[in-house]
Amino acid sequence: MVSRMVGGITPSATCELEGLIGSMKRKGIDVVALNIGEPDFKTPEAICTACKDALDARKTTYVATAGIPELRQAICHKLLRDNGLTYASEQICVSTGAKQALFNAVMAVTNPGDEVIIPTPGWVSYVEMVKLVGGIPVCVPCKSDYQLDINAIRTAVTEKTAAIIINSPNNPTGAVYGPDSLQAIADLAVEKDFYVIADEIYEKLLYGDCRHVSIASLSPEIYQRTIVINGMSKAYRMTGWRIGYSAAPADIAKGISDLQGHITSNSTTFVQWSAIEALENGEAGVQEMVAQFVQRRDYAYERAVSLPHVTCNKPDGAFYLMPDVSWYYGKRSSDQVICDSFAMSEYLLQNYHVAVVPGGAFMAPEAIRIAYTNSLSEIQRGFDRIEEALYALQ
Repeated sequence: MVSRMVGGITPSATCELEGLIGSMKRKGIDVVALNIGEPDFKTPEAICTACKDALDARKTTYVATAGIPELRQAICHKLLRDNGLTYASEQICVSTGAKQALFNAVMAVTNPGDEVIIPTPGWVSYVEMVKLVGGIPVCVPCKSDYQLDINAIRTAVTEKTAAIIINSPNNPTGAVYGPDSLQAIADLAVEKDFYVIADEIYEKLLYGDCRHVSIASLSPEIYQRTIVINGMSKAYRMTGWRIGYSAAPADIAKGISDLQGHITSNSTTFVQWSAIEALENGEAGVQEMVAQFVQRRDYAYERAVSLPHVTCNKPDGAFYLMPDVSWYYGKRSSDQVICDSFAMSEYLLQNYHVAVVPGGAFMAPEAIRIAYTNSLSEIQRGFDRIEEALYALQ
């Protein structure tokens, strides 16, 4: 029998769905995938070449748990260049994906019984990470436009509050938190003395006039209370490479490195050399990709708001939409009743072969999450199927 801790985990809805879709495709079913939080663009050739060169040079040995010095220095340069943040290499820990960096951060600052505030809708793994370290997730709903509700967050803070996890641009909503909201969170964290875990993995996926502000840059005081999380997966199309990093105050950074030393040790050595190439020379490729995401976002948004009885906010970042489909709850097709977002997603997948993620997995029960990470033609096919599916509900 598994432990109570493991038995209490809610499986990742996104990972489970990917497995189901893979099985359907192997059976020859034509599934339109609007569920995947992964750019469909290939990893740039220069990044792949850097990996091949590292392999040819037999850079395949163990290295320092926190990462090779060259990569940690490249991360420091990136944080200064892009975010106005000054870190020493000793404050950086390279991890096996940003997901590991997040878990490291939660474990580093959360004692059993501590509370961690999570604005919702929020990524599926935040709550489970907090539970796994013995913490208590405190979910605080955002406003209707998916911006932070500062008053509600302030009310949620108690003497047991250890941290807040913020994610901007946001998965699943695409919301980008403005400097005023971030300043308010920073002021609150300093006043009440808790940490901010800032998940910035989507920072380069911004549209229009939106800009990303790293909360750690707002004052020396919040810098000392912030753990910045980032990685290579979204911006540099390196999802399967599994490489991320954290930047933190020196004592927290040491704790993170010590923790990782007992879990995975260093992330894959030759991949670290590829990450240097991405950070130092990858910006042109990022901008080319973002330009295409703008077109996809605009098309997907227009299709979403044109669906009958569906409302949707226009995202400013990341690559997700969260259309509200709750009008259809209680409707039926044949003997199938759409009772919630999980039933809606199941209905769309099984009956119309279009994959979306139930909003309930992100604590947004009224919505479904649509990722516009596929080609425009596939996005069109997907929305055609969604539209047909909704018209069939009575």
